[in-house]
Amino acid sequence: MFAPDPTLINEDIAPTPPEGRTWSVLNMASLWIGMVVCVPTYMLAGGLVQNGMNWWQAVLTVSLGNLIVLVPMLLNGHPGTKYGIPFPVLSRASFGIYGANIAAVMRGLVACGWFGIQTWIGGAAVYQILDVVFGWGGGEALPVLGINALQFACFMAFWLLQVVVIWRGIESIRILETWAAPFLVVMGLMLLAWAYVKADGFGPMLSAPSQFGPGQPREGEFWAVFFPSLTAMVGFWATLSLNIPDFTRYARSQRDQMLGQAIGLPTFMTLFSFIGVAVTSATVVIYGEAIFDPTVLLGRMGGGLSIVVALVALTLATLSTNIAANVVSPANAVINLRPQRFSFRLGGMVTAGLGMAIFPWKLLESAGNYVFVWLVGYSALLGAIGGVIIIDYFVVRKTELDLNALYQPRGPYWYRRGYNPAAMIALACGILPCVPGFLGTAGIIAADAVPAVFMTLYTYAWFVSFGLASAVYLLLMRRSSPALMQR
Repeated sequence: MFAPDPTLINEDIAPTPPEGRTWSVLNMASLWIGMVVCVPTYMLAGGLVQNGMNWWQAVLTVSLGNLIVLVPMLLNGHPGTKYGIPFPVLSRASFGIYGANIAAVMRGLVACGWFGIQTWIGGAAVYQILDVVFGWGGGEALPVLGINALQFACFMAFWLLQVVVIWRGIESIRILETWAAPFLVVMGLMLLAWAYVKADGFGPMLSAPSQFGPGQPREGEFWAVFFPSLTAMVGFWATLSLNIPDFTRYARSQRDQMLGQAIGLPTFMTLFSFIGVAVTSATVVIYGEAIFDPTVLLGRMGGGLSIVVALVALTLATLSTNIAANVVSPANAVINLRPQRFSFRLGGMVTAGLGMAIFPWKLLESAGNYVFVWLVGYSALLGAIGGVIIIDYFVVRKTELDLNALYQPRGPYWYRRGYNPAAMIALACGILPCVPGFLGTAGIIAADAVPAVFMTLYTYAWFVSFGLASAVYLLLMRRSSPALMQR
């Protein structure tokens, strides 16, 4: 009989009963389509073109990264479906009843950053609509903020719209994703068609050469850009690869969660990435420069009903992605901290507040900051967490968890005062080697002051942190819990 401790549970992080697991392959695929078809996906691929790749190099990099991250996505989805538990509860098995808060909060803070970024993008789309229809754009930047009053007002308006959706709960997210996904795919194809016509066909549109080829400005630098870009592609969805149990807990079966993810993520990520790459390449032909931000591009197109419709679609895409990808995880993390006090709604409000406070427009000032500082940087944190959880569930415990004990203190997941020392040490070992490279890349310290080996390790941040944390955790668990390893 399931008898949870009341201090460690509320209805939002309680196990989903079998009768509540109703999401089909279509629901899981639609969830991913709704999250994939968004401005950051477009900007990710377009940013690679802006950083020197040609169209097929950029698409290949994105596709390979998504095939890699699909593996931990499917693995972490398994316990969500099997036990009906969200990510913060799953992490209790490896990090401890209280140690799980560290993993959940780290994941949640990254999501808060993403929430702010997506909110800024949605607000920028609203700003462009007002500029196209009424000519209200422009104005002096406000002190401290660095943006004008109308931009800030649009940012806040979009923020409030999301707060309303958050308040309605998890079911509104499922409905939003199911209905928004097909509409967003159609709008993306329409944007591709526009680029095709304006650039006089795919030939000129995709003719922009790689800047790394013979005689080009960055000849011989391809691999130096490719590997950190691949890490950034993995890092892009490293967030969801951790808290995917928050969604797969509603799946009807392992087949539904695995097939739905396999269809939704790599297929539509590649499709929308191609749209982003192709349209960004087309802007070189049309405007003489690579424009990787679609809100800026739509503003350059001029007026007309079609532009307004496109901007409305962009706003809808941002809304659906942001709510699903960047609210559920931090909300559950907040609940896990104080289950008796916090609910999904209140956790969502905390997320929205932090997302507003980080000044997200600063993170999007350049494609380099977006890809190599933000995406690669946080991948070092999340790779280490994922390594510990996956090794614990599949290797140490062989997919067998004590569901009751996950919600009760001083059981098998209590370890030492609620923390598992093996997980804490493994987490530190995975993250620390990547820190010097991050500081150098972000400009916090001079890059030439960082030893080359650490800059190289940072290039592979997610892979380094995942591999080191996995190995250290497995070694320490073998020494501290030999009976558990021999089951």
